[in-house]
Amino acid sequence: MKLNDIADNAGSRKKRMRVGRGIGSGKGKTAGWGGKGQTARSGVRIKGFEGGQMPLHRRLPKRGFRNTSFAVELNETNLGKLQAAIDAGLIDTKVAIDITAMIKGGLMRRAKGGVKLLGGGELKSKVDLAVHGASKSAVAAVEKAGGTVKILAPKKEIDEEPRGKNKRMALDAAKGGNKPKGGKPKAEAAEAEAPKPEEKKPE
Repeated sequence: MKLNDIADNAGSRKKRMRVGRGIGSGKGKTAGWGGKGQTARSGVRIKGFEGGQMPLHRRLPKRGFRNTSFAVELNETNLGKLQAAIDAGLIDTKVAIDITAMIKGGLMRRAKGGVKLLGGGELKSKVDLAVHGASKSAVAAVEKAGGTVKILAPKKEIDEEPRGKNKRMALDAAKGGNKPKGGKPKAEAAEAEAPKPEEKKPE
C-alpha cells in the first residue's frame, strides 16, 4: 500500500451541489430558489387552473360507476388472530362464533357491516363460524380443521321514515288510497270503465 492509495470509504464524503450550472443538472436556472410571482406569470396553470374557465378535466365526460358511497364496510380478521383469542380463552368454540363473539373476544371494536375472514395464520381448533365473507383459503383451512363456515347475507338498512317516491306513495295512501295515473280514484275509474246498459229507443 502506498500513500496515494489511502482513501475514505465510498460514500463517506459527498461532493457539494454546484447550483446554477445549466438546467440539465437539476439545480440550474433559478438554482433551487423558484421563480418570482406565480412562476413569473405568462400562461402558467397551477394544478390545472385555467384562469376561471372550466378546466379540461371537468370538461371531459365521465364514464362508469363507482360503488364507493354504497359499499359495505366489513371488519377483517385472520385465522391466526382467531386462534390466539381461542387459546387465550376469550372465545368459546363450543358455540357458533359470530360478530358478537369476536367483538367480546377483542378481535374488533365494533360491528360495522359485518366481518370477513382471511386466511392469514394457522387454525388448529374446530370451530363453527358465521361471517359475512371469507376468502377461499380461510374456508379451506377451517374445513380442514373440521369446522364449518356459514356466509351471512349483508345487512340491509331500513329507513325509519320513507323517502322520495316511497314517501309520496305513503302520503297518498294516508289521504285516501292510491290514485291511478289518470288522476281519478280507483272506484271512479272502475265506474267509468264499466259498460253502460243500452237504452231502448221508443217505437
